[in-house]
Amino acid sequence: MKPIAIFRHAATEGPGYFADYLDAKGLPWQLVRIDAGDPVPGDPSRFAGLVFMGGPMSVNDDLPWIPEVLALIRAAVAANIPCLGHCLGGQLMAKALGGVVTRNPVKEIGWGRVKILDNTLARAWFGPYSEFDAFHWHGETFSVPEEATLIASSAYCPNQAFVYGKHLGMQCHVEMTPELIRAWCEDWGNEVRKRAGPSIQTPEQMLEDVEAKVRALNAVAAQLYDRWIEGLERD
Repeated sequence: MKPIAIFRHAATEGPGYFADYLDAKGLPWQLVRIDAGDPVPGDPSRFAGLVFMGGPMSVNDDLPWIPEVLALIRAAVAANIPCLGHCLGGQLMAKALGGVVTRNPVKEIGWGRVKILDNTLARAWFGPYSEFDAFHWHGETFSVPEEATLIASSAYCPNQAFVYGKHLGMQCHVEMTPELIRAWCEDWGNEVRKRAGPSIQTPEQMLEDVEAKVRALNAVAAQLYDRWIEGLERD
């Protein structure tokens, strides 16, 4: 089987639980370290699927790799090679598919409830879940591309996840591990210029019962990833 390409856009925003999931399934993967200068592959057919992680930048920034990634996503979708996006990755997918990325009314940082919408695709992807506590760390939001279906929402950011054929774009983070959360909390002061509020948690709040919260989140992630790998290109 061809490897799954995982695109890392920041050193502290690696694949986390997703890598553990793939290893447990015996599925090969390859890390493309955009943050370290790795080139963006030009041909998506080299891979069984493409996965895009988070990052502190905006998809609207003038960075040389962003147009290349957008073109790669469009080529993958045209070739029916499944794409999966987490936060920035979901925004990249939305923009590549014709959506727009704009500032969210508030920053959403920390644990927050996500509700699954009542539609056929939402039930197919989320299975038994009707809501869950996701991890959030973003200040922007995507619009849902034309012909895509919104499947999840939160109080502070209505567009949390969309499905476009076999492709899944998410605003929230389901790939978290306790180690990732602790690393991100170290940067909390640079991200939050004002005091924490209803949509922004403190590091202490984010780390409370973190092991149990992450285990519950990983179960939701596994449900989504199980569905996503059904669409992988296999030899």
